[in-house]
Amino acid sequence: MNKKLKIIIISDGTGETATAICRATMAQFKDRDVYFTRYKNVRSKDQIDAVFTEAAIHHDLIIYTVVQAELREHIAELSRTKHVRTLDLLGPALTAFSNYFEQEPSNEPGLLHQVNDDYFNRVAAMEFTMNHDDGRNVESLHLADIILVGISRTSKTPLSVYLSHRGYKVVNIPIILDQALPEHLYKIDQRKIFALTINPDALSEIRRRRLSQLGAGQHTGDYASQAKVSQEIEYAENLFDQNKRWPVFNITGKAIEETAAEIMKLLNMRKNNIFKQSKE
Repeated sequence: MNKKLKIIIISDGTGETATAICRATMAQFKDRDVYFTRYKNVRSKDQIDAVFTEAAIHHDLIIYTVVQAELREHIAELSRTKHVRTLDLLGPALTAFSNYFEQEPSNEPGLLHQVNDDYFNRVAAMEFTMNHDDGRNVESLHLADIILVGISRTSKTPLSVYLSHRGYKVVNIPIILDQALPEHLYKIDQRKIFALTINPDALSEIRRRRLSQLGAGQHTGDYASQAKVSQEIEYAENLFDQNKRWPVFNITGKAIEETAAEIMKLLNMRKNNIFKQSKE
């Protein structure tokens, strides 16, 4: 009967890279009974010494992904003095890349995990935003980072999508003439809410182009008429006047990126509690 062997993984991050490589390698040794022990966030020689003391007793194999050169050298030295087999998965790659770029690595552990977290946070933000487009799922408004309110064709959806790619969970809620906004909107932190408005002439032209793209022809009703547009804008601006904590952004002639930058700047100011309080 084959002896059950242990492989120890040491990492200054999560150890997921080493674990994935070990699994891929073990697929070629299916008849061997092996179990793994992973030590994550190893950042000191004392931690490494403790792992080697155990490994030396049982003749375990140590596989490591450690960024800091000093710790890798310490592991290599312990491998020689304690007669423990080791495999450095990251060191040779760092050396090769450093020589190729003629530049020293940053030696910051855990960066890959940080990048992965950022990626998955953006994906989650995009999914949340798409599920809350055009006033859907208002019962979970409190989970949003940003809430946009505005009448039709004020760039709510494209702006929401852009902000979600920056990692923000966004809800956009349409303002419809003579219809009350969702009650949930008034029960959450009002500092998350940002209002959008636009010049009447610009909005009328945008709506006419939109109807033309949809093939509406002459049967457009009053959706794009100057009178209807002005009425909707006036109705929305009255709502904004009633809710003084909603900053209003006029998107007329602005790129999505410009409006998004202004919103993100104000949001960060509010998060850091450095926004100016209203004068008494």
